[in-house]
Amino acid sequence: MTYEEIKKANRAVDKIKLTHKDKSGKTVTNYYATVSSRIKAFRMCYPDGFIKTSVEPQDESSVIARAEVGYYAEDGSERLLGAGTALESKDSSYINKTSHVENAETSAVGRALGMAGFGIDTDVASAEEVLNAQLNGSASDLIDATTVRALEARCKADGVDIAQLCALYKVKSLAELTNRKHANIHEHWDKIKMGGSK
Repeated sequence: MTYEEIKKANRAVDKIKLTHKDKSGKTVTNYYATVSSRIKAFRMCYPDGFIKTSVEPQDESSVIARAEVGYYAEDGSERLLGAGTALESKDSSYINKTSHVENAETSAVGRALGMAGFGIDTDVASAEEVLNAQLNGSASDLIDATTVRALEARCKADGVDIAQLCALYKVKSLAELTNRKHANIHEHWDKIKMGGSK
């Protein structure tokens, strides 16, 4: 596998535009790759490669997940490309109350793929990790205007009806979405695109 082949696969990586306030209060915008698109890019380069995960309890309410990604050499031996670790707590967010194990595993896989060079144009952190961090910091705050515009653009690109999305999340407009609901939308985007429920 060459750098050019990985670079080509990275062009197919979907990115989500996310904004946050830095310590000085200035709005910062970055694009983050989703874990699912990192997996697709990895499979483009290593269709028979491996993604191994393990999840262990850290204490009664949190787990630590580890992931390794790599490929098998001609002699059958494993060649490690990247590894990642993630810690998630049940109490850290609304989503984690029922899905902290899955979120830890997804974050670990995203980090391992980032360490292997997939979807790291701006950051090793995945879109899901950044959304989770934003959610933990300000779950009930409304999303800002830049985030509204980014979500509008994503809806347009994927053919999602904004009025139906607003009805699904019981708001009159995207500007009434909280960070918690915004994170939930991204968490369930594939179902929303298909017209399913959250």
